[in-house]
Amino acid sequence: MKEYKLYKCKICGDPYLGDHPPINCPYCGAKQHYFVDAKEYVSPFTQEHNFTQEERGNFQAALDIEISNASFYKNAAETSEEDFHKWLFKALMKVESEHASIFAKHLKITKPDLYVAEASTDGEENVQESHRREGIAIESYRKFSETATTPRAKQVFSALVEIEEDHLSLED
Repeated sequence: MKEYKLYKCKICGDPYLGDHPPINCPYCGAKQHYFVDAKEYVSPFTQEHNFTQEERGNFQAALDIEISNASFYKNAAETSEEDFHKWLFKALMKVESEHASIFAKHLKITKPDLYVAEASTDGEENVQESHRREGIAIESYRKFSETATTPRAKQVFSALVEIEEDHLSLED
């Protein structure tokens, strides 16, 4: 009988059961190196990090970006005419919503609901809009990572830069 291990993602905290950690977190998209054996996991959401006022502001800005992007992807999934685009945008909506949860947990607030965001019925137009949105996220998170002084803020923003860059390659 094959033995499985339980792993935890250090970015979103979600568990993964398998013989090896996944290449990317199925929930937030974090790369494999952010996984630890669940027995060694310490929740970053219950620890006191003493985030600076600037970092808290950056978490709020990131939360706003992720809610906006998840809302766009939700509508794009619902309105795109081709199945491929429906599936792509549904997957991106789930990941961006998970990112919003990460920021909301660190801010100790309830994650805002998604809203109706304008999207086209043309999947390719939505892909172009997606590239624009992901570019804004990458630029913002890179800046937030560079100015972060607490290890957790730097870790989260660095991981999100990697994840959002992966999104650009998924959409090509």
